[in-house]
Amino acid sequence: MVKHQPLQVYERQLCLSCITGIYGCRWKRYQRSHDDTTKWELLWSLILLFTFSLLLVWFYFWWEAHNDYNEFNWFLYNRSGEWSDGTVPILATTAAGFTYIAFLMVLALCHIALGQQLNLHWLHKIGVTTALLTTIIGVISVNQTWGQEWDVIPISLQATGPFLHIGALAAVTALSWIVAGQVARSEKTMFQVVVMLLYLTVLLGLYVVPLYITSPCIMDPNSLKQRPDVIGHQGAPMLAPENTLWSFQRALQMNVTGFEADVTISVDGVPFLMHDHTLQRTTDVQKVFPDRATIDASYFNWTDLQHLNAGQWFLKGDPFWTVHMLSPHEKDRITNQSVCSLEQLLKLASYHNTTVVFRLRRPPQEHPCHYSWINDTLQAVQQSGIPQSLVMWTPNEDRAMVKQLDPGLIQTSLEKLSPQSLDQSGISRLLLRYNQASTQEIRDFSQSNINLTLYTVNEPWLYSVLWCSGVSAVSSEAPQILNKVPYPVWLMRPDEYCLMWVSADIISFAVVIGIFFFQNYHMIRYRMSGMRSYNPEQIMLSAAVRRSSRDLNVMKEKLIFSGQPQ
Repeated sequence: MVKHQPLQVYERQLCLSCITGIYGCRWKRYQRSHDDTTKWELLWSLILLFTFSLLLVWFYFWWEAHNDYNEFNWFLYNRSGEWSDGTVPILATTAAGFTYIAFLMVLALCHIALGQQLNLHWLHKIGVTTALLTTIIGVISVNQTWGQEWDVIPISLQATGPFLHIGALAAVTALSWIVAGQVARSEKTMFQVVVMLLYLTVLLGLYVVPLYITSPCIMDPNSLKQRPDVIGHQGAPMLAPENTLWSFQRALQMNVTGFEADVTISVDGVPFLMHDHTLQRTTDVQKVFPDRATIDASYFNWTDLQHLNAGQWFLKGDPFWTVHMLSPHEKDRITNQSVCSLEQLLKLASYHNTTVVFRLRRPPQEHPCHYSWINDTLQAVQQSGIPQSLVMWTPNEDRAMVKQLDPGLIQTSLEKLSPQSLDQSGISRLLLRYNQASTQEIRDFSQSNINLTLYTVNEPWLYSVLWCSGVSAVSSEAPQILNKVPYPVWLMRPDEYCLMWVSADIISFAVVIGIFFFQNYHMIRYRMSGMRSYNPEQIMLSAAVRRSSRDLNVMKEKLIFSGQPQ
């Protein structure tokens, strides 16, 4: 007599258990399912995909905004009155959130590749929702307080676009394995058509994206202009306290060709260097004059200003995380720094034959020098003995009078005007933020003999893009970094880029075709050889073989023969 004893023998599936367990807390085999994903879970998959995409843009934004971290911290200081590095918590939470969401995306793709039903655990749903809402709040906050910084994304794409395209192409090509597997396993023709159309649309779109990628670094190297001059913005504020004599001396050691400073006029008519409206952040005024710490810096006289220390805050606060790199001698020099006058800076620049550009802040209306501020500043320039050809004059007020009194000063505009307007006004130089001039505008100014200086440029990639664009000078808080950039980070001939682009597309296309052929090999073989050579049992067996790659289960039934009588 034959007795049938069904016996299930399962292979250990540690990897699959980890994937389904971490994603949906389905650690046991009986908890997993190959059924179609429910509409509710599909919705959560779309939310996860959207959150990943938004976090990817948010992460990229903060990665490229590294050039302007100091500017962001200064915005926060103006709002809160306390100086701190606000980028640290933002970067930490962004990195943690992006890593978490990217990990969930990988697990979701593994589910799809293995044919498992998507079932995101409720704790992960809370995590995804938190990451999404936090990122949206962050985007809105940046848009309201620092909206101009969004321009860093299209500008940075001029440096990263060609390489991001290759990375995106590689990622989408790799996804063809999952797409091909889904098409091969699906029994719904409509689903196959929709998936194929979506995938091919994305793939073909990536193939032609380089037609719309523009970068000034894709050019003939023979057309590259000379290296842009580097102007020390507030000296070398990453190595020494901003707007101090030691900061400008450190900038000279980094081979800068000019200084940029912020100038305020004291109550007794002495122009001095100060970026903030108050003295709290960059001096020890809270200790020396505690009852006057919050008043405008221009209401101090020069005698009182000389009693303030302008260096100790740098060692205590370490605003750029660079104090640990300073030598004991440099720390001693920093400790003894005092408030610097405009005349002292001009004498230093004159001695080293260095250009000076300064932003002059007009005193408040009740200030004794509210109406004489231009004359007070011109007097300081004349007393310093600096050649007028080294001074870039930026105030627009009473410019005609300044031209008559000191015709040798380099007239510079802080406002973006057309080359024709600048020429009519007798202005030969322009000082703008780096996002205010496009590549074409930079070339137009150059052709019109307008010397363009862009600020604040601290990153090598940005310096390289502006170099290839043809800018004549940049103002930087990090001259020690740009001093190590003797050539653009990358420069590529148009024909070389075209070859790289076409080669990547051909390789990608060949890999995709190979993957689709491999994944659908059995189906293609059936159709080419016809159904006559296969009986139903063979077809069912072949189907079972194909499914086993998806199920990753082995169920065996043993027939136990027993000769014992029943």
